[in-house]
Amino acid sequence: MDRVDDLEVVATLGEPLRRALYEFVLSAAGPVSRDEAAAAVDVSRQVAAYHLDRMADDGLLDVEFRRLGGRAGPGAGRPAKLYRRSEETYDVSIPPRRYELAARILLEAARDSGLEEQAMAKAAHRAGVEIGKKGLDTALRETGYEPASEDGEIRFRNCPFHVLRDQDRNATCGLNLALVEGMVEGSNTEIAAVLAPEDGYCCVRLRSS
Repeated sequence: MDRVDDLEVVATLGEPLRRALYEFVLSAAGPVSRDEAAAAVDVSRQVAAYHLDRMADDGLLDVEFRRLGGRAGPGAGRPAKLYRRSEETYDVSIPPRRYELAARILLEAARDSGLEEQAMAKAAHRAGVEIGKKGLDTALRETGYEPASEDGEIRFRNCPFHVLRDQDRNATCGLNLALVEGMVEGSNTEIAAVLAPEDGYCCVRLRSS
């Protein structure tokens, strides 16, 4: 998707209600229904459906169909239309800045030059320490991790380095771990960052140390 299209997609979130619905979907632990979204922002189901479908058409949300309540077979009713965060990434800057491309090139150069992952991790850790001085929650949110407390842990619903994952998963997860460990250290928080990959989450999470 080119820059003009990215601008058009992101511009759809300028509508306050649509932005509120989008943020609700992002904050949810799993896919959400039209009824859940409507109740969350206090609008009718029809209004919520219009905006959710608009964002799905624009590529901001993904859609799946599933029967709710565990019912199946005849009489179970039609599957519900559910919405979740899209895997698409949108990068908008004026004038254009290709930071994703620069990151891919630097990662490739690091591998070609034989730079050890340990050296990259040390640099990420140092950066994390500085960011962590803002406070752990602020550092995580401003970096884009979208932390959420679930099952006694803090999981991250977004990976800031998602675009690099397919290029080198091990290096990307190592950078995530080192960066978050640095944030923990910089914020003087008694908690442990661990690698625990799970679909739908960043590969790193926080657990009580």
